[in-house]
Amino acid sequence: MCGRYNLFSELQVIAERFQAIEQKGLMVEPRYNIAPGQNITVVISEENKRKLAVLRWGLIPNWAKDPKIGYKMINARAETIDIKPSFKGLLKRKRCLIAADGFYEWKKEGSQKQPYHIHLSNKEPFAFAGLYDEWGNGSEVIRTCTIITTEANELMEGIHDRMPVILTQENEKIWLDEDVTETAELKKIMVPYEAAFMNAYPISSFVNNARNEGQEILNSL
Repeated sequence: MCGRYNLFSELQVIAERFQAIEQKGLMVEPRYNIAPGQNITVVISEENKRKLAVLRWGLIPNWAKDPKIGYKMINARAETIDIKPSFKGLLKRKRCLIAADGFYEWKKEGSQKQPYHIHLSNKEPFAFAGLYDEWGNGSEVIRTCTIITTEANELMEGIHDRMPVILTQENEKIWLDEDVTETAELKKIMVPYEAAFMNAYPISSFVNNARNEGQEILNSL
């Protein structure tokens, strides 16, 4: 799964990296310990124009009766995404890029869990493949999203058996292309990222508490 990540690049860097239009008044603070239920920065495509948006992490399907379901839907498995009722319709029409600088995973070591920080070797921002939806209750409208996961690559398998789907820049174009609706074409790019272009290192348990923030979270042991 993917249950915690970071995004600390400046808004202009994010906008340029994803060639996305900045929303007027959009504020993005550096975040080193993003957790489910919080607002996050994503890229969506509307009329084939990329736009930065803020969504809540934890998908609430538009048919849901209780918005609390979002806390159970922070991830969607790539292997079954075209089968699950909550996701299969969104796969064709509501895909997004979830901007990140890195993410965290915990490796079981005996009775303990050792947290790791994982990022691209070039230390540049990247994108998780995501889906989003809008849920309304009267005048209240909430836009939410989920991060898609896949099996671990060679780097990650020593830490955890799952990892988020990280898209190459070429596959980002496919993912946001509103004319691409074929499930087979989309599933081709929901694969483990090349391990050779990623790094992972152990960090302190300070990250375990979602209330903890700050650049010191990234310090290696």
